[in-house]
Amino acid sequence: MIAASRVGRDGRLTLGFERRGARTILTRCRYTLPLQVLAPVALDDAAAVVSVLNPTGGLVGGDALEIDVDVGPAAHACLTTPSATKVYRASGAAATQHVTVRLAPGARLEWVPDHTIPHAGAAFRQRFMAEVGDGAALVAVDAFAAGRVARGEAWRFALLDSTLSVADRSGQIVHDRFVLRDGGPSGLGITERRPYFATVIVVAADTGVAAFVERVHALAADPDLEVGAGLLARRGAVVRCLAADAPALGRAVDAVWAAARAEVLGAPPLALRKT
Repeated sequence: MIAASRVGRDGRLTLGFERRGARTILTRCRYTLPLQVLAPVALDDAAAVVSVLNPTGGLVGGDALEIDVDVGPAAHACLTTPSATKVYRASGAAATQHVTVRLAPGARLEWVPDHTIPHAGAAFRQRFMAEVGDGAALVAVDAFAAGRVARGEAWRFALLDSTLSVADRSGQIVHDRFVLRDGGPSGLGITERRPYFATVIVVAADTGVAAFVERVHALAADPDLEVGAGLLARRGAVVRCLAADAPALGRAVDAVWAAARAEVLGAPPLALRKT
C-alpha cells in the first residue's frame, strides 16, 4: 500500500504476457500512477505491442517508478512509450526507475522506449535488469539526450546514472553502466560532441547475434551519426549510437532495431505509428 504522501510519486506497473495460439496476449496488468499503459495494439502478427506512459508529463525529484514484466514461454511482447520522457530539475533526491523483466524459454521481448531528456539540474537513476531463459531473445534500447540541447542546456543535468544488466542460468551476459554528473567530462572523447546517445543490447542465439552485428556494420553512412557494434563473450551484442540531433538518433535506433528484428527475431521492421 502506498502512503498518502507518496500517491502520484511511487508508480508501480506489473505486466504478464502469454502465448495463446499464434498470438501473444496481455494476461496481467496492474498499475498505480504515475505509471499506466495503453491497451495493446495489433501492429505485429505475433507480438503484443504495449505503450507505457506517464500522464503527469515527466519525472520530478523523488519520483520512484517500478516496472515488472514477465513474458511466458514462446510469447512475444514489445514495450514502448508514446514520446520522450522528461526529467525535471531536482532540488533533493533523484528520480528513479527500476525495470525488471523475466523471459521464459523461447520468449521474446523488445524494450524500445523513446529517449530520456534530463533538464538542467535534473537527477535520474535507472536500472534495467533482465533474466533470459533458454532460447529467449531480448532487444533493449537505452537512449538519451544530453539535455534540452536547443535551449543551450546540454550536459547541465545534476546526475544521469543508467544500468543495463542481463543474465541467464549460466551467469551474467552483460552489465553496462554509466554515471554522468554536472561538471564531469563531456564533448570530444565522451560523445564526440554529439549530444544524443543510445545503447542497444541484443541477446539471442549466437548465430543470429553475429549476423546482426554484421548488418549493423553495413548500415549506410550518415554524417549526423556514429554507430558501432560488437559481440559479447557469449549470446549477445552491444551497439553504441551517437547522434547530432533527435531525428538522427531516431534514425539510428530504428535502423539498429530493424537489423535486430531481421536477424534475431526473423521479423520485418515494426512501425509504431507515433504522432
